Parts: sequence; C-alpha cells; structure tokens
Amino acid sequence: MMISISKLYCGQSTSGDSLRYARTAHRRPVVVWNCTRRCNLRCLHCYSASENRFYPNELTNEQAKDVIKDLAEFEIPVLLFSGGEPLMRKDLFELASIASNYGTKCALSTNGTLITKAMAKKIKDAGFSYVGISLDGTENTNDVFRGMDGAYAAALKGIRNCLAEGIKTGLRFTITKQTYRDLPGIFKLAEEEKVSRLCLYHLVYVGRSSGSVNNDISIQETRMLMDYVLEMSRKMHSCGNGTEILTVDNHADGVYLYLRLLEEDSTRADSALNLMKLNGGNSSGLGIGCIDSNGFVHPDQFWRNHSLGNVKEKRFSEIWKDESEPLLNTLRNRKSFLKGRCSECKFLDICNGNLRARAEAVYGDAWAPDPACYLTDEEIGVA
Repeated sequence: MMISISKLYCGQSTSGDSLRYARTAHRRPVVVWNCTRRCNLRCLHCYSASENRFYPNELTNEQAKDVIKDLAEFEIPVLLFSGGEPLMRKDLFELASIASNYGTKCALSTNGTLITKAMAKKIKDAGFSYVGISLDGTENTNDVFRGMDGAYAAALKGIRNCLAEGIKTGLRFTITKQTYRDLPGIFKLAEEEKVSRLCLYHLVYVGRSSGSVNNDISIQETRMLMDYVLEMSRKMHSCGNGTEILTVDNHADGVYLYLRLLEEDSTRADSALNLMKLNGGNSSGLGIGCIDSNGFVHPDQFWRNHSLGNVKEKRFSEIWKDESEPLLNTLRNRKSFLKGRCSECKFLDICNGNLRARAEAVYGDAWAPDPACYLTDEEIGVA
C-alpha cells in the first residue's frame, strides 16, 4: 500500500521496484506479523491500541516457528515483524533468524527507543534486511504524540545505532493534525542522517484512532502537503540524495502525482501511469496480509475486526488460498462492490478503491468511498 514518490515522480530506481511493479502468476502477500501487542509507548494513533502490559493468548514460540515455516514454504516476499513493539518479544531474534535461514526477507517495524548499540548488532545478526523507525514529529511533538518524554531522543539514537551497523534504516511518519507541520523537520532529519527511506503514512481511523477522523488534516491541507512532498522529493533527487520517499495508505497520492506530471512532463506521466497500473493499487487481502499477536489472520493490519481464520487452527497458506472465504473473495473482486465516487472513478485501475478499513470506520460500510480521498470529482471523471 506504498506509493514510491521517488520512483514515480523522479524516475529513481529503488529497492522495492521488483515487488511493487512486477506482476507474477502466483502473487504472494507481504505479511505483517504483529508478533506481540505489548509496547513500551502509548501512541495516540496506534491501530492496535497497545500499551505496556501483558496480553494473553499470544502465539507461543513453537506456534510461531510453525507459522514461519509455513510462510517460507508459501514463498511470501517479505515478513514484517511489527507490534506493539516487536523488540519486547523475548524470542524475536530467534524467530527472525529462523525465517532468514529459510530465505524469507525479514523487516522490522519499531519505535526505535529500545535500540542500543548491542540491540542493533542483534538486529543485524538476526538477518533483518530493513528497519523502519517511527518518529511522528520533531522532539516535543513526537514525545507528546507517543506518550513518553525522551522518546524522540531515544529513537534518534536507535536510528544512528542501526546505521552504524550498516542496517538499511528508514523513518516512518504519520500525518495528523498534531504532526503535519513538523514534516519539514522530518525531511531535514532524513537528509542529515542519510536514511534509506522516508515513509509518510496517512492516518487510518482504527484502534486508538478509532472515530478520530477529526484528527486527520483537511483535504486542502492534504493537497498542500502533497505538493510539498513532491517538491522535496524532486529536490532531494536532483541533489543526488538517495533517500527514497514513499507515501502509505492513500492511493489518491498516485493519481495526484500523475495529474501533476501531466502538466510538467507527459513522458514521465505515461511511465508513472503504466507502473501504477502494474501495481494495481490497494492490495488488502491480495498483496498484503496480517497475522495478529493471537494468531488471527486479517486482510491487512487495520482490519482487526475481520478475521479470516487463525494460524493456531489452520495454516496461513491455506487460509489465504481459500477462495470461499467471503471477505477475501469480495476484496479480490471489489470493483463490482464499490459504491459512490469510488465506483465511478476513472482511476480505479491504479487505486483499486483505496483503503476499505477507513470507509468502514467512518460510514459503517466497507464499500463506501474512502473519506480520505482528496481528489475532486472533475479530477476523477465523476459527473
């Protein structure tokens, strides 16, 4: 559910090109595994509403090993260890090492506050190929948003410790009313620290953000923010900065980028459009799946109120291939179920209806238009 601004807008080659812009006969999902719900922070936007306490019924070590073996045999392209805070799971490095030895590419999504120099070495030795560390603003904003004084300073140390170990490391930033004004500071930090990626996440109204559509920025603010992101991406690319800029969880960004390219460079616009058609837009239930800490399988990490099955009872590969499962079947044929603007949009082939979890959160209907789409009716060809 990522839009590579660097690739589409600037033509920069990126490490994720083969995953995002190549169609295969037997597509396998990137799997987000919330390996524990426990977290040392209490972030305002947390989709799993995590906190620092014991959560019962999480997958045991043996159950986790069985899942990892099945995922490897299923040939998933990436296993993303997430949380909560995954570094609070005591057997994390053992499990990551097992997955890596199977040949599964492992990534880590973390708040970074626990990454000492010794921890960074363990992350590298376990075989993690990428670490994404969350910072939601500059120091004061981040610490308030994440519910802990000193969280920014600790995360920054974590970033530097990972980079010192030679680990591919990126920043993750969530766009909200409380954080978006700090985006210039985040871009500056990304440039100074020479991180591999800067991922900008649109807010999803679930978990601790449930019902928090009012914490999202306005449509006009989103358009202004995207203009800034596009300008900064081009500036960094032209200066030879190799940081990849991505936006996440809103495929309207791809359309907005394409419409801007039409005015600036029609050749690049055609190339970007073709790449986005290959990508196919939102891939919940197809190109991405989630296993939560208790073993329930979801179409993506945000749809925790919809379970497709549990890996304690049935292998992930079997759950994922079950075409009789109603929600999976519908998601994989969603174009005939979409309603309103989404069903009429001329860019449906490159957006695929955007994020269904957000539509359900606001309208109580998973097939209603995504409320975070900031494109006008004229832009998407709706009368």
